[in-house]
Amino acid sequence: MSSSFFNQRAPSTKGKGQVQADPALQPWVEKYRPKTIDDVSAQEHTVAVLRKTLTSANLPHMLFYGPPGTGKTSTILALARQLYGPDNFRNRVLELNASDERGISIVREKVKNFARQTPRAQAVASDGKTYPCPPYKIIILDEADSMTQDAQGALRRIMETYAKITRFCLVCNYVTRIIEPLASRCSKFRFTPLDTSSSFSRLSFIAKEEGIDISSQVIDTLIASSHGDLRRAITYLQSASRLSASSVPPTPILPADIQEIAGVVPDQVINGFARVLGVPVDDTPSSMDVDDEPKASWKKGFDAIRDQVKYLMREGYSATQIIAQLHDLVIFHPALDGRQKSKCGLAFAEADKALCDGADEELWVLEVGLKIHKAVSS
Repeated sequence: MSSSFFNQRAPSTKGKGQVQADPALQPWVEKYRPKTIDDVSAQEHTVAVLRKTLTSANLPHMLFYGPPGTGKTSTILALARQLYGPDNFRNRVLELNASDERGISIVREKVKNFARQTPRAQAVASDGKTYPCPPYKIIILDEADSMTQDAQGALRRIMETYAKITRFCLVCNYVTRIIEPLASRCSKFRFTPLDTSSSFSRLSFIAKEEGIDISSQVIDTLIASSHGDLRRAITYLQSASRLSASSVPPTPILPADIQEIAGVVPDQVINGFARVLGVPVDDTPSSMDVDDEPKASWKKGFDAIRDQVKYLMREGYSATQIIAQLHDLVIFHPALDGRQKSKCGLAFAEADKALCDGADEELWVLEVGLKIHKAVSS
């Protein structure tokens, strides 16, 4: 298979003949990608270690791992730009996405050919700024956990042979999928999900830069819907901004708009379902603004639960999303004891396994609902 199928992400640098994208048309994820490692949010330990590499030529092979949207790729790209500058970036850095083409032939051809080339000595950029420009190149393998074991084995030897002129940075979500001989040759950096304060400040900054007037409740909803994935939260914010600007005059962005974009079941719907199951919730039925909710939901027992499940399925809500949000509501509920939560937890686990195996969504939401009703009523 031709190595041209290996996805190489084009660096966003200014070169001769390169067409520059209009910033207004850029995805905000790319537009507000950190330009330096100091711009990286909430990864203090990793940033502190990498900052020292800017003052020395000593950079080991690295392994970045952690959940999506926590800044792994952005961090290594920002570090590479600070090391080489805009003029040398394209010659010194090769970024490949291992999830597109992950076979051993790509490692032997494209990766090896780039790794064996001796870098040219260039330390001063045309803009007059001096960059460290150490005497080695960097190969970034994004989604490295998608590589086959044979490809990882071949990469191990290349890392040893050309270590003097080439350093590798493996980026992955699951470190356990990297073979041990490869992982042992790298310094490991764990990226944690972003905390609420870091996400809040970054989203507030982007909203201010884009001239969007949003409330703190909207930002809280963005953070809750993205589960620590800043990239996802920024994407939701951009989508909500476009939705707001599509009407004349622009409509304000509401938390319900974010939940709709994120595919999250509205809080009032989940609370209504929980109330039918016998789980106490803070809001009152009158606060619910779902006009077509079935009146049968105020019945008791099996009939009420069945009617509510039919309503949820008719509205097109995902069974997996319903169960995930119901799980958080029940497991973290202050009024339920440990025995009740453990019984509900077993019901959630059984439903999750069944849905992953392709079981009927309505039946399993009904099953979970009945088990929760029995657990909280006992």
